[in-house]
Amino acid sequence: MSIKHWPEQDRPREKLMAKGAEALSDAELLAIFLRVGIKGTSAVELARQAIMHFGGLRPLMSASKDEFCACAGFGEAKFVQLQAVQEMTKRHLNEQLVREDVFTSAELVKRYLKTHLQISQREVFAVLFLDSQNRLIQYKELFYGTIDAAVVYPREVVKEALKSNAAACILAHNHPSGVTEPSQADILITGKIKKALDLVDIRLLDHFIVGDGLPVSLAERGQV
Repeated sequence: MSIKHWPEQDRPREKLMAKGAEALSDAELLAIFLRVGIKGTSAVELARQAIMHFGGLRPLMSASKDEFCACAGFGEAKFVQLQAVQEMTKRHLNEQLVREDVFTSAELVKRYLKTHLQISQREVFAVLFLDSQNRLIQYKELFYGTIDAAVVYPREVVKEALKSNAAACILAHNHPSGVTEPSQADILITGKIKKALDLVDIRLLDHFIVGDGLPVSLAERGQV
């Protein structure tokens, strides 16, 4: 049955207007993005099939062009639209962090980091460099691969912080597994970077672990 024949309260667009985007399932949100289904399959059902095919919304959004376009009902136009939506979201949040005190906007920081790191299929270690008012100077990805003391160099973080004329930093990295629980290596490298930054009078405000759900703050756990 076509979506237009569904009860109004069950139609994704009408549901979003009535209850807000957070009330929709992943499939319903994707269906709004797709706009139409294919012959014999509604947009919502097509979205469900795609999410099952990729194993979730996160791997779907991080799929390569070839992987994305190989899915029934998808194509280059939709792939380009998705990239544009993701980039607009990043730029919108970036503009907010440039203007606002990051230290008092933890939820905004979490949203910002999710847009940059959540869909990555490899581990990425990044730093937010902040001015004396805790406003964003720049976001920079510094290290890739398995994040441990062997590949994350505190001196490189300090070097970039000095180059940016930063007064404070926030660390962040993702767990591609989706599990946000910090490892012992995460806690260890946080301590090493904090000590290195202390030597040049630059504050370390937090270290966020990004995965499924909300990022975990080590500062909130008293581990920074």
